[in-house]
Amino acid sequence: MQFTDEQFKKDSEQLIDFIYKSPSPYHVVNNIAAVLNENGFIRLSEGKAWKINPSGRYYVIRGGSSIIAFNMPKAESYKGYNITASHSDSPSFKIKENPEITTDKHYISLNVEKYGGMIMSTWLDRPLSVAGYAVAIGRSGIKEYLVNADKDLLVIPNLAIHMNRSVNDNTSLNPQKDMLPLFGDINAKDNFDEYIKSCIQSEDKDKESVADESLTTELFLYNREKGRIWGCNDEYISAPRLDDIQCAYSSLMAYIKALGEISDDYDKVNVCCVFNNEEVGSTTMQGADSTFLSDVLERISIAYGLDREKYMMAIASSYMVSADNAHAVHPNHTDKADLTNRPYMNEGIVIKFNGNQKYTTDSISYAIFKDICDKRNVPYQTYANRSDIAGGSTLGNISNSHVSVNTVDIGLAQLAMHSAYETAGVKDTTYMIEALTGVFLR
Repeated sequence: MQFTDEQFKKDSEQLIDFIYKSPSPYHVVNNIAAVLNENGFIRLSEGKAWKINPSGRYYVIRGGSSIIAFNMPKAESYKGYNITASHSDSPSFKIKENPEITTDKHYISLNVEKYGGMIMSTWLDRPLSVAGYAVAIGRSGIKEYLVNADKDLLVIPNLAIHMNRSVNDNTSLNPQKDMLPLFGDINAKDNFDEYIKSCIQSEDKDKESVADESLTTELFLYNREKGRIWGCNDEYISAPRLDDIQCAYSSLMAYIKALGEISDDYDKVNVCCVFNNEEVGSTTMQGADSTFLSDVLERISIAYGLDREKYMMAIASSYMVSADNAHAVHPNHTDKADLTNRPYMNEGIVIKFNGNQKYTTDSISYAIFKDICDKRNVPYQTYANRSDIAGGSTLGNISNSHVSVNTVDIGLAQLAMHSAYETAGVKDTTYMIEALTGVFLR
């Protein structure tokens, strides 16, 4: 493929729009499902028997915030799975139960706790809002809702420098003291629970139905600032939650693109996974450390009539790409990067390595992915931590503990990872879409 500036800009603008419409993991998955529905996919339930047909397109949602889509070849048998895995969540602040805090008989703040490892200072003095998931319990039963306040609702105010003269000298922030968002003054018309009920949007827009019902929620703060393309030559993109919506979105776009390029004799099942809770260890029923992926793969084989041995043979012939963003060399802290593995924004896919197996890339999975990139004309580069700086793990090695698949760990180079507003290269979303399209066609 020959890449153009117009394509780079278009893909980046569409990514920005997707991020803006996806303020929580629940919205990420809901928006992915909407794209799948538009492309002829059928939703399956884990609680019901599956009927799967050749050339069929299907998806499964678990916990409202993780999704696995798969499409079958035309043949009545298959030889393996091609899988991508990314995650829907980003570091944020989760709103606690009974969140209202009245201060000094004037202010109403919200009690929150950290979700994941964020750069807390980047959340100060920004327009924030609330989004997530709610369950209403009433006489008519249990109803589930997406929630998005969709307005500039909250701010976490800094303490003025006049009252904290050491604010620029490595000030430590206490999440229980310094990071409570201001919701309103004591004269606020609604309490927080009533406000969230007024924000609930159901398919039938029946807001009146929740007014008198008990509500339980999974709500998070999010940065209201929309992403933008910037730089001397429009070479950068900044937005909230680039880690890891940039990879989740690219995986989805590649997955849809590959549907139009698959040949009649293609003999693999393509699988696109987006898991929740990566930022807090993945140890949930919908995380990469759950049985979600292995359950789906095995149920595909059962519905297609494969016996246990043929299922294991298919697993052995499979390939997975774990896609989670990577650290670019920082312009002000070049010493923090490895001596010889130094990825930069706009220079292609980052392939990750770690001697302690925090990343799954080995010589075979590396060679396969390089060959895919070469055939699609996609540039790539390598990443490793400095040997004296510990790094985090990601989806690949976690999911491999449940289903052992030859896996490569990749990402896109970015700055300020886990900030409330992150920066990446404007070209790299296009590169990722093209490379992962190749994965789904191998």
